[in-house]
This record gives sequence, C-alpha cells and structure tokens, in this order.
Amino acid sequence: MSAPWTLPAAVELRDVGPRDGLQVHRPLPLEQRARLVRALAAAGLKRIEVGAFVSPRAVPAMAGSGELLELLGPLPGVTRAALVPNARGARDALAAGADELTVTVSASEGYSRSNTNMSRAEALAQVEAIGALAGDAGVPVDVVISCAFGCPYEGDVAPAEVARIAAAARAAGAARITCADTTGLATPPRVAALVGKLGAEIGLHFHETRATGLVNAWAGLTLGVARFDSSVGGLGGSPFAPGSAGNVATEALVHLFEAAGVATGVDLPALLDASRMLAELVGEPPTPLARHGGG
Repeated sequence: MSAPWTLPAAVELRDVGPRDGLQVHRPLPLEQRARLVRALAAAGLKRIEVGAFVSPRAVPAMAGSGELLELLGPLPGVTRAALVPNARGARDALAAGADELTVTVSASEGYSRSNTNMSRAEALAQVEAIGALAGDAGVPVDVVISCAFGCPYEGDVAPAEVARIAAAARAAGAARITCADTTGLATPPRVAALVGKLGAEIGLHFHETRATGLVNAWAGLTLGVARFDSSVGGLGGSPFAPGSAGNVATEALVHLFEAAGVATGVDLPALLDASRMLAELVGEPPTPLARHGGG
C-alpha cells in the first residue's frame, strides 16, 4: 500500500549546534568550537550556523565568533552562517567573512522584548538595515521567526500573524524564512496549519521540549518542506524562553529521513562521531543514537 504523501527526494539540513547548541553552555575555547564545525563539515553538512554576533555579556558562549570565522577560514562547499541581532552585528559578521546571516524576529511581542529588548516593529526595522548591508555584500539573509507556533508569554500565535511577519521580512530583504518552535509548542496539526498558510518553501526549526520535535519534522516533511534546522547532539535552547529545551538532534533527522529514502547528503557514522565528540566537550551524555549507532 502506498503512503498518502509524496516526500521530497532530498532535504537541506542546517546544523545550528555550534550556535544554538552551545549558547546555553559554558564557553568553549575557540579551537574546540572550530573543531566541532570542521567535524560537521566533514560529515557532509553544507550549512552550519557557526556563531552569533551578540553581546558577550548576554551570551558569553558566543564571544569571539568573529575570531572563530577567521580561524575556520572558507570551508569549500559549506555555508558558514552567523546569527546577528542588529546592523552592528551584521557589519561585524560580514567583516569576519560570514557566508549567510540569520536574524531572529519573534512572532510574539513578549518574547521579542525578552530575547532582543526590541519590539517586533523595531526588530523588522533591523531586518531592513541588515538586509541592505548584506545585499551590498552579496550575502543572503535568513529570517528566523521565533515562537511561530506559540509563545511562553502570550500563548497561541495565529498562522496569519506569522505570515504577516514573513511577508514583512521578505519585503525587508530576507532571502529565506525559517519558522522556529522556540519552546516546543508545535504539534503536527499546527505544523500543517502554518505550512498551509506560508507554503512548503519555508524552513522549520524544532525543539524537543515536549518530545514532539522529531514528529513535527516528519509532519513538515510529508507536507513537502525540504529545509530543516537541527543541532548535533540535540543541544540548545533559548536562554530567554522559560522551559526551552534542546533542538531536534541532527543525527536523529538524518537517521529518520534517510530511512524514508530522503537524501540528506550526510554521512551518519561521521556525524555520530561528531556528536560523541561534542558530548565530551560539554560534559553531557551522548544521544541514544550516538551511544548505540545508527544501525
């Protein structure tokens, strides 16, 4: 019996572990952060969010992201993305050689003020400024809409509101839109509602707060979404969102998608090695897949 859906032939994964995964941990030396990025690239990840150009007082683990990009240098075939909150961060990231900028705009006013100390309108104005700088440099901007499925401060967020923010972000220069489930409030029906409103060309970014991240990723895949964020080792979480937990593990997505016949371009054994290395660096147990292998 055939499945009631048609899956994409291939997906693009962006590993956000070196940024989202590490931002809630004690700061690691730059050499160790670079080692992680190189291990992910060697495993076949073509898009890696390597750091964030934010205040080192607010997020100490991301201090030195400019030096990290310089230490890494260009990685053939790999897009080295950097999170930037404002035009100043964008200038610094571009000067350091970032290949892509990611900018967060919240779907909720409460989280926007908690996360960036800006209103949504102010954040969108920053997207316009960042888009102008990045456009002059020929660097694409991915706007990540946080709390796209709900907010710890304001509750449910309507898909129409997310669509409004996405349209404003595109008008401000965003080349790509990614919808993030910052605190794990998404469910497959909510994923379907959002994809139905915005279209399958968006990216999806899930967390495992309520152990539904992998299920939601599968739901997005069956709806035709072919871009996903994930974090090696399942690490991560926002320091500004109460109850936020780690991201969907990259190795889990690769294992699931490849088993379904969807190409990821990732060498799972090499990725599991990177996951185990990361667990040693941060002093946490490896994921079950990394402990027991991908067979």
